[in-house]
Formats: sequence, structure tokens, C-alpha cells
Amino acid sequence: MSRIQKTFTRLKAEGRKALIPYITAGDPAPGATVSLMHALVAGGADILELGVPFTDPSADGPVIQRAAERALAHGTSLRQVISMVAEFRKTNEQTPVVLMGYANPVEAMGYETFSEIASAAGVDGLLTVDLPPEEAAGRVEVLKRAGIAPIFLLAPTTPPSRARAVAALADGYVYYVSLKGVTGAANLDVASVAAKLEELRQFIHLPIGVGFGIRDEASASAVAGVADAVVIGSRIVQEVESGEAGLGNRLTSFVSGIRRAMDAATSANK
Repeated sequence: MSRIQKTFTRLKAEGRKALIPYITAGDPAPGATVSLMHALVAGGADILELGVPFTDPSADGPVIQRAAERALAHGTSLRQVISMVAEFRKTNEQTPVVLMGYANPVEAMGYETFSEIASAAGVDGLLTVDLPPEEAAGRVEVLKRAGIAPIFLLAPTTPPSRARAVAALADGYVYYVSLKGVTGAANLDVASVAAKLEELRQFIHLPIGVGFGIRDEASASAVAGVADAVVIGSRIVQEVESGEAGLGNRLTSFVSGIRRAMDAATSANK
């Protein structure tokens, strides 16, 4: 059983939902990333999404775009991101790490090479924003052979045919984008999310995490009531952008508050 599967199995037995925070690798500096990963875990993160910086992050809003620019200014590459995971694994063997980004860096490296070195480093999943299921044949098989879960995005506009295609390929969990638009958007409608998740679960039998529009304890607890996991990205990256002084402690404190709110919400629903 993979680290991702073990995590969701444990949380289900505990009656809790997964908290999945996102940071961009190399932001604010490459040397800070591993310590920030540990800070997120200290706050209660169950799975980490580590962004691979890319020159054209078309699905991301301005907050994460700026983070990618800062990371790229430091020369952060896909190989360096994988090395960060290897460093993290020296003291944390339990927490799953999912790389999130765009297809180009992995395509340039080659899926066979990527899968080999990423698996050896302890990467558990790959979420490729711009790789639709129709173009994933072959790539998914390479990832799965290396024990790396291919994770796909679903959206409010996803038709049943696309959900079925994702169900046939995905592993680990599925990421539901709660809003139309880019990361950092607002106006989260939890009732609409709940209705869409009910529809998707006719086809998707993996855990479903929900991201986009989750910024605080209230929105996280509301989503925890309907989803299997809560993904928070832009709000955490904003904290990184605000300055390095005490950053690790600030991230731990912020994530701890989200964790408590989520646990309170799921406990109330038992």
C-alpha cells in the first residue's frame, strides 16, 4: 500500500479528512523549501503538494505566478525539486509528497528518467495541470510502474465522459477544482461543490480533494464536510511572500488552525 493510500485509510478510520497544503519549491529560496515542508507537517498537514516552478503557469493566479518567478530566479529546476524531496525523506518517511506542475519539465526530462529518480527520492504522486486524460496514455503506465500516483484535475464543467476517463487512469486521489478560473479565485459555493462531488462519485472511487477558493478556517471546515481532502495553496503562498522572518512558525500556526477547524467540522458531522 502506498503512502497516499495509507494516509487516506488511516484518516478514514479516524473519521478525519486530509489536509493538503501547497507551496512552490524554491520559494522564497531553494534552501528554505525542506524546512517549510517540515513546518507544514508540524502544523498537521497529511499530504504535501510541492509546486514545480514553470515559466508559463497558465492555470495559476498572480500569487502562485509570482512564487514561480521567484523560484525560477533562483534557478530552481525539476531535478532540484526532486532533490528537495530526497532531503525531506531523510527525516520524514511517512508524509506523502505530490509534485504539482506542468507537463513541459517532465516531458523534457523524459517520463522514464523522471519516474526513476523521483521514485528513488520518495515522490509519491504527480499532478500535471495541463495533461488531459486523452493524452496521458503511456505516461500513466510509466508512473504507476515506479509507484508514482498519476493525479488528475476535475472541474465544475467536467462531463461524465471525462470523469470516466480520469477514473480509469488516476491513482492516489483526484483533485476537484471548485471554481472556474485560476488559483486564488474567491466565491466558493460549498453547496455546488457538494452536489458536483456526489455526481463525480458515481464514477470516481478514489478520494476526492477540493482546492481553489479555500483561504481560511471557515472555508476549510465547510469543504471538509463534503470532501475527502482540503487543498490550500494561494493563501499559504501569500504567507511565504510576506517575508521570511518567522516564516516556518507562521506556516505551522496557520496550518494548525486549519487542522483544528477541519477536525471540529468532521467531529460535529459524526
